Amino acid sequence: MTADDAPARAGQPRVSPAAGPSPAPGAVASPGPDEAAAVAALARCRVLTLPGWQGSGPGHWQSRWEALYPAQVERLEQDDWWWPRRGDWMARLDETVRDAAAHDPGRPVLLAAHSLGCLLVARWAAWAGRHAPVAGALLVAPPDLARDDRPPQLAPWADVARQRLPFPAVLVASEDDPWCVPSRAHALAADWGARRVSAGAAGHLNADSALGDWPAGWALLRTLAPGAVPI
Repeated sequence: MTADDAPARAGQPRVSPAAGPSPAPGAVASPGPDEAAAVAALARCRVLTLPGWQGSGPGHWQSRWEALYPAQVERLEQDDWWWPRRGDWMARLDETVRDAAAHDPGRPVLLAAHSLGCLLVARWAAWAGRHAPVAGALLVAPPDLARDDRPPQLAPWADVARQRLPFPAVLVASEDDPWCVPSRAHALAADWGARRVSAGAAGHLNADSALGDWPAGWALLRTLAPGAVPI
């Protein structure tokens, strides 16, 4: 992965596009000497995956992370993956992160969202504001729901929250995502104050993208752990 245009957030260094040939889908630069500290920082965190519309199947990187790290990564389950009610999804997210903060205050919570899950994070964060009890969010392949061909179930989500997020975030976008053109992903990253990272041409960054365990995404998640040095 190469970082592209990021830091609208104070305290984050500006990352310029990498020189040389385009990266392979899902690739990421090798971590520097701070890798050990970043690994340790992430190990202290609780990771909550937020799937998008229809959920994430067994081949999805979210599901694979849950299987690889069962003591650390868990899914935010919703009652209805097909007809998502935004208010219900927000309530479930709010309840889960606040319970986590109350029961284990020394363990930071990180969000790993895909597609509609990214819009959920943005809407909930706009409502919760600076009281949102999370340390950071990895936002992968947010969809553009202002388009006319969106599924009818997702029409209530078309009003996307564009406020700056109250916590650090990395937005990962594909250059050929069928649900979001690069310019739209760029605009969302700027509005949310997220560091934008390009995954090259890798589709919607879901199971069909054949990312496997997606170690590049896990490496980006490490940069959001409190105490880690961004790569």
